[in-house]
Amino acid sequence: MAPSRRTKRVVASQPGFLNLKSSSGAAGLPSIRRKRVNKNKKKNWNKHSDINDVTEFLEDVRHQERTIGGLLSEKSDDNLFFLDVGQPKKAEQKVAEPVDGKKRKGKAVRPLRIDLILQHDSLVPPPKDVLAYQQPNAKKLRRIAQKAEQLAAKGVVPRRQKQLLNRRPADRTAKKAVTEANNNPDREYYDIWGQESKDTADPWYLQQTGKKRVKRPEKLNEKPSVLPAVEVIAPGGSYNPDFFSHQALLQEAHEVEVKKQKEEDKIERQLAVNKEHIATEETILREQVEGLVEEETEEANEEEEGVAVGAITVAEKKTERQRKKERAYKVKEQLRQANRYQNDKRQQLFQLRSIKTSIKQEEQETKDKQKQRKAKQEAQKAQPRRLGKLKFKAQDMEVQLSDELAGSLRQLKPEGSVLKDRFKSLQKRNLIEPRERAKFKRRLKLKYVEKRAFREIT
Repeated sequence: MAPSRRTKRVVASQPGFLNLKSSSGAAGLPSIRRKRVNKNKKKNWNKHSDINDVTEFLEDVRHQERTIGGLLSEKSDDNLFFLDVGQPKKAEQKVAEPVDGKKRKGKAVRPLRIDLILQHDSLVPPPKDVLAYQQPNAKKLRRIAQKAEQLAAKGVVPRRQKQLLNRRPADRTAKKAVTEANNNPDREYYDIWGQESKDTADPWYLQQTGKKRVKRPEKLNEKPSVLPAVEVIAPGGSYNPDFFSHQALLQEAHEVEVKKQKEEDKIERQLAVNKEHIATEETILREQVEGLVEEETEEANEEEEGVAVGAITVAEKKTERQRKKERAYKVKEQLRQANRYQNDKRQQLFQLRSIKTSIKQEEQETKDKQKQRKAKQEAQKAQPRRLGKLKFKAQDMEVQLSDELAGSLRQLKPEGSVLKDRFKSLQKRNLIEPRERAKFKRRLKLKYVEKRAFREIT
């Protein structure tokens, strides 16, 4: 028997299958002998296997499910047949009245063809969305719920529920303040840029939900420096200053220059060569002769070592009488120290006044040191701190000599730079670190080439 006929018989014998396609045309055809193929090998399965009957059977089953909603053999007679009792009477169809109130003649309003095409005509129910029924961490939540039920059965209250029970009840009696109308001219002035809005919610709720604002540290409210943003120059820096104020400003500039000169002289002294370290003829000759008299010195060292070894003597053993004498002397010395300590304690009773005065002096010294330390700290607040690898260098004072004074604004020449002054002020007030301008380094060397026009002239 051919494999295709055997497959058809097996398919037709399946329960609940009713073939809708006729197969009478293929009954009278002569059987064709097919080539025998060894199907033990996997590569021949799909190549020489005939699965058309199986696909037709499955397609027929899908067609029945799509059109009827299931297999015909499983349907009841009421679903497949109906009783014909004649043509029913047509019910009066109500036509929707138009807006203008006039009645229109014709058929009732029917849906458009494009809407009918888009309607769902299959009787197969849509597949169930598995993801819609899934819950994230369902196993973990189920385990937590089971554990909570076990603890509740034992009478143990969870920590979160205990916090809710111990929570202080809110005051419900306080009434909310009535908000004033915006068009009231007598209302208080409210600055939106002034204070920050306070949280009106429950602090415990904000803490548990993580919505509570972090408290701003008090240190961030402090200014990094006590210096003003704009420092006004002394009266001597005016274009037409007083004589004494101008001389005071010149004296201050002079002290600054003297301090710089002293620092430079100090560095030169530290880097200067010491005359004692300069090589002389004697030291040069000693270095040249070094190593020639090495044998004589070694022999002298060996003789000295031999004398030292011979001078070692063995300590004599102490007798019992000497040991007793030493113990008695130690006991006597301890008693003398104890008596001296007791006498010092008695003498201190008569020195209470001097002790009080010494204590007061020490307290006064500590207070003075504390004041000095505080004054030093306050003075350091006005000084720039070390914020980077570079140290702050103050800007040079802009001072004019007596013969350079203009005397009027028309003859005054501008000095300095406002941008540089502001940049130095930011560094001095510890807002930015001291910086230097990046040095330009040329990657490629310059190449000088004579132009053709210049070459023609020369």
